[in-house]
Amino acid sequence: MSLRNRHVVVRTIDRADGPTIDALAPVGTATVHEAIGRRGYLGPEIRAIQQGTKIAGSAVTVSCHPGDNLMIHAAVEVCQPGDVLVVTTTAPSTHGMFGDLLASSLMARGVRGLVIDAGVRDSADLRDMGFPVWSRWVSCEGTVKASPGSVNIPVVVNGQLVEPGDVICADDDGVVAVPRAEAAWGLAQSEGRLAKEEGTRGKLQAGELGLDMYGLRETLNALGVEWVDRLSDLR
Repeated sequence: MSLRNRHVVVRTIDRADGPTIDALAPVGTATVHEAIGRRGYLGPEIRAIQQGTKIAGSAVTVSCHPGDNLMIHAAVEVCQPGDVLVVTTTAPSTHGMFGDLLASSLMARGVRGLVIDAGVRDSADLRDMGFPVWSRWVSCEGTVKASPGSVNIPVVVNGQLVEPGDVICADDDGVVAVPRAEAAWGLAQSEGRLAKEEGTRGKLQAGELGLDMYGLRETLNALGVEWVDRLSDLR
């Protein structure tokens, strides 16, 4: 079906298994990103406005006209508990397109957080409410509610494709989108990586050097790096 020149609100999307989504939340985006092949990262420009929060949820996607949050209001109706709202604009926007009132509405529906490739406002209130947000901007500039857009269509956030129902993992390090069909595999890969890191951590805490553990000394030698006792030895 072509969406060209059409504006739609898709009511029903497929979501990953709930326990799988919940298990991805505490893993951390750095581990998930590495475990699924260094894919899905929405980039360093999409940043948390709070600290110490880790979430995962199903993406409900929104495409808005810049400076117009009409479609965010439309999206609230189709959100379910455990979702994460993912908002994009059809052109760059620095407007504060989301604030405490919309957060109150989403919290009433059990939405776990917001990822927006635009601005948010009422940031102190959002932190006090405990509603987590990852955004490109924080801006007091307001919006209108006049332009059509779409809900639950594929969107692009900072160059990264996000499909409705993809699993959104977000924490202090950023946001990673895991394709819905890969959620269980991504969790298994992440858990395997965590187990491996735990073994590595024990060796490092025991004093073993990463240079030797990872074979990096040989890499440095091959690159022509020299070890000398003093800088004067090079003269």
